[in-house]
Amino acid sequence: MSDPLEPLRPAFYARRSGSGSRRLSDWWLVLHPPYTLWHLTYVAIGATISPRFDGGRLAATLFAFFLGVGVAAHALDELHGRPLKTAIPGWLLVAAAATSLTGAGALGVIGIGRVGGGLAVFIVVGIVLTCAYNLELFGGRLHNDITFAAAWGAFPVLTAYYAQTATIRFPAVAGAVAAYWLSRAQRSLSRPARDLRRRVAATDGTITYRNGTRIPLSTTALLEPLETALTMMSYAVVALAVALVAYRLSTR
Repeated sequence: MSDPLEPLRPAFYARRSGSGSRRLSDWWLVLHPPYTLWHLTYVAIGATISPRFDGGRLAATLFAFFLGVGVAAHALDELHGRPLKTAIPGWLLVAAAATSLTGAGALGVIGIGRVGGGLAVFIVVGIVLTCAYNLELFGGRLHNDITFAAAWGAFPVLTAYYAQTATIRFPAVAGAVAAYWLSRAQRSLSRPARDLRRRVAATDGTITYRNGTRIPLSTTALLEPLETALTMMSYAVVALAVALVAYRLSTR
């Protein structure tokens, strides 16, 4: 038994055909809202576990990471190989990435005046990681699960913590380790889900239980536990970040 050769949407959060304009749907898809929000929570976690908490610095750091990760990184990723098959012109993806990276860098430069020169290291590392990972520079050597988890998991925690305190201490390192492994878990689920949606043409076979029950395999059946786990994990991490921010604001 096999799946019908019916193409799936490139991601579970992609809008169905016919729901709004193609242009808006393409940009929604490129921004990867669930994953962007997920990785922004690491910024909130990094800021809230620091001994000093400044809501304004958190807001600026969140916006900088939204520009760098949510817009620039994802625009460059779509530019390189068109994995999402959007109709967004290449020049517009380049413009979005360049403008967003410039904006993120500008926020960082402003932050240097308040935090200190050490923040410049985080700015440079962030720009290099964004370009190297998503454009697969250096022969694609940095385009792997380890770099992904370090860049989109650990790095936001460390940056946000440093932006609050101008130093890195044990809580920041522990938080970065947690974010790293959460990102590795995310990657281990999203990679096979992405392959099933974008590369698999059909699924054949059955699952036979010891009691004789036989269940046909299908692409949607294989996708369901992967994407359900991703969705639930994103809800949990966002709820944790909201709780931490609310707690710090209430105790100021």
